[in-house]
Amino acid sequence: MDAQSRGRAEEIDPADQWVLNPRTGNYELRLDRSAAQQQPSVASPRRPSSARTGGPGAPKAPKAPSPAVPGPRRGDGPPGRRGGRPRKGGGGGGRRKKVLVVTGGTLAFLLVAGSVGAYLYYDHLNSNLNVTDVGDAGTGGFKKDQPINILVIGTDKRSGAGNEGYGDAESVGHADTTILFHVAKDRSNATALSIPRDLITNIPACPTKQPDGSTKTIPGQKGTRFNVSLGQEGRDPGCTMRTVKEITGVTVDNFMMVDFNAVKVLSTAVGGVPVCLAKPVDDKDSKLKLDAGEHRLQGEQALAFVRTRHSFGNHGDLDRIKTQQQFLGSMMREMKSKETLTSPKKFFSLAEAATKSLTVDSGIGSIDKLTNLAGELKDIDLKNITFTTLPVLDNPAEPEGKKATVVVDQRVADPLLKMIQADVSLTEVEKKEQAAKDAADAEAKSKADALLQGNRAPAGDVRVDVYNGGGPGGAASTTVTWLQNSKGVNKSSNRGNAPAKLDATQLEYAPNQADQARALADLMGLPATALKMGSADAGPKTPMKLTLGADFKGAGSSLTAPQKAPEDIQRVEADKAICAK
Repeated sequence: MDAQSRGRAEEIDPADQWVLNPRTGNYELRLDRSAAQQQPSVASPRRPSSARTGGPGAPKAPKAPSPAVPGPRRGDGPPGRRGGRPRKGGGGGGRRKKVLVVTGGTLAFLLVAGSVGAYLYYDHLNSNLNVTDVGDAGTGGFKKDQPINILVIGTDKRSGAGNEGYGDAESVGHADTTILFHVAKDRSNATALSIPRDLITNIPACPTKQPDGSTKTIPGQKGTRFNVSLGQEGRDPGCTMRTVKEITGVTVDNFMMVDFNAVKVLSTAVGGVPVCLAKPVDDKDSKLKLDAGEHRLQGEQALAFVRTRHSFGNHGDLDRIKTQQQFLGSMMREMKSKETLTSPKKFFSLAEAATKSLTVDSGIGSIDKLTNLAGELKDIDLKNITFTTLPVLDNPAEPEGKKATVVVDQRVADPLLKMIQADVSLTEVEKKEQAAKDAADAEAKSKADALLQGNRAPAGDVRVDVYNGGGPGGAASTTVTWLQNSKGVNKSSNRGNAPAKLDATQLEYAPNQADQARALADLMGLPATALKMGSADAGPKTPMKLTLGADFKGAGSSLTAPQKAPEDIQRVEADKAICAK
């Protein structure tokens, strides 16, 4: 909002519109004509970007007094009744233009949807959001009692005023910056996994919604850069979601996509993002020119900082990812700072900037749904949010001296991805002070551990039917071959595809088959959570049922998640300020 143009009919600043309701004695935020006849509805036409953000060239206008109500109460704290607490109650409770209290927080772009206790308007902010239908690419929406996986996509599409000189002039945009944001089931921690844009991977075929409502399937592509999973050949964010699932084994619930403008407007709305440079920078490509030391960046400078590829580290994309993670962590800290939390003006600027910058899927395609998501994340301590990058190696197919792409380093990536799949935190998380929940967790763990205690049947006595319910193609066949030839499980049978897909591998067995289940779990590296015991005993020749889920990578690859991250992964906690080198 433009602080210099408050009072203009099309440029009301919500932070300046707190007025006294004489019926209740409360200060309320009013933008409709019933509150002040000279003040318009908030859902007015958009202004030029310079007027909205208060940038250079923003017009000034005198403040128009309102005869209908007393002037707004000023100050940088939350509005309230003078001389004491605001009174409870009040009129107008059913109107949609009344305020909605929102709290919450997440990765920088989502943090602004709810990191402060403040007020949002349904109609106006809903109209700011762009919503894309990605079909079944995700789960369709997060669940309150399950981990949450949000894919945050930064595209290099040149949309937005002032961005004509960036990126590829002819491109519709790529997946330039991509972060899989995994939130733990107990909401105590989160892992933000960056995926390099130059990763060589396979992009699966993906159905995409067309403007006329029809669905077109974009063919898959093998051995190509990850960043072409978006925009190219008509691929939508659902294609990137499917590609991320293939790479990580993690099913994405929802996506949030932003372009260049997001960095500029969000950094400006928060009053600048603090960064630290270990050395001076003069990058002619990104136009970033800064002295060594601490700086507060916003707008074009902030965008230049996250775009630079030639200023830090080895002047490549992997070091740019580190810089972006440091910037996002700093933005999170700034958004959760006291200065932001107590400033209505900053909050409204953030709410406006965030909703105008976001494209989301229909599962979170409204302020109401984003508010619910923010509520799930509001209590995560920044010290328990860890940024890391998918471990990669230089592409061996490229000649020395001309390395431009990377491939997954399976040795390090596999245990890291298994931790995310199994909802294991990368940080030391303090136990929540909830006695009932702690007791329930301890009981569940005890039961799971008990499943794997006791005798193991000889491999030759294990009977099991193997189904493929989400693993690689031919996984049931190769697993049976491996069990029979390498492990002596001769009574195993390939039953082809399962009736339904599963995210996690599952072994179903009867109570009198527990010794067989333990033996097979040991042989295959199945966690206790994969074992599901029925209620009735089975016949002497009845086989167990093993369904290979999306987490199954191949015969001989253990599904048991490590409890500690590999020592050599790149990582940084969101609460730590680090100087870019």
